[in-house]
Amino acid sequence: MVVSGFCRSPPLMIAGGRVFVVPCIQQIQRITLNTLTLNVKSDKVYTRHGVPISVTGIAQVKIQGQNKEMLATACQMFMGKSEGEIAQIALETLEGHQRAIIAHLTVEEIYQDRKKFSEQVFKVASSDLVNMGIGVVSYTLKDVHDDQDYLHSLGKARTAQVQKDARIGEAQYKRDAVIREAHAMQEKVSAQYRNEIEMAKAQRDFELKKAAYDVEVNTKKAESEMAYQLQVAKTKQRIEEEKMQVQVVERSQQIMLQEQEITRREKDTKREPWWTCCWRNCHWSVYLSLKNRSDG
Repeated sequence: MVVSGFCRSPPLMIAGGRVFVVPCIQQIQRITLNTLTLNVKSDKVYTRHGVPISVTGIAQVKIQGQNKEMLATACQMFMGKSEGEIAQIALETLEGHQRAIIAHLTVEEIYQDRKKFSEQVFKVASSDLVNMGIGVVSYTLKDVHDDQDYLHSLGKARTAQVQKDARIGEAQYKRDAVIREAHAMQEKVSAQYRNEIEMAKAQRDFELKKAAYDVEVNTKKAESEMAYQLQVAKTKQRIEEEKMQVQVVERSQQIMLQEQEITRREKDTKREPWWTCCWRNCHWSVYLSLKNRSDG
């Protein structure tokens, strides 16, 4: 509400409230603060490449009652105008900016990046409508179409490109799969070869160690056998030496006995007749001869 007249200079602006008005000398006027939904339609606008297209956008606009400066501006601009008239002014402003932005873009840029187009219209229209006290709440691109089947052809081309890319991607995937499989097989074969080589090395090392062990065992065995044979030989030699010593002792005793017997006989010979001594010596010689034969 805007109250003007007596004692109201400048006019009093009230956004959603009550005020006392003196009849006849004061007057009250109203301006809408409702959110207005606008269907912004631009038909057959030529794009940067000269392709005519039709664009429809949906905008939400509103006079900002909380901002006193914008409210004062809106009151100056739209006081006495209806909600429809205000909406029409805002619609024409938005539609003009929408056309201007369409003319600076290609069909592909508008169709494929709607968010960017909407942001551009929102930014440009907001900076202009704010000077009228109107704020743009939102803007969304609703529809894009043409009468020349350009978008349809673009869609076909895009579909063909997508299909082509899909075929290429599938072929590349199959190729990569074959390459990966070949690499996997190569790795498997290499691993198998490495395993076989390691097994061969292990077998070789085992055989070398076994051969060295066998040589050591055989050497120890031969040394043990030689030591045994040497010990046996030493034992035999010691036994032979002991036998020889026994024989030497026995022979020495025999000689000593013979000497004693000779000495005794010599003594007996001096006392006995000669024929007795001869008989005794003969008998003793036969005895010694028989004894030596039995010992030998």
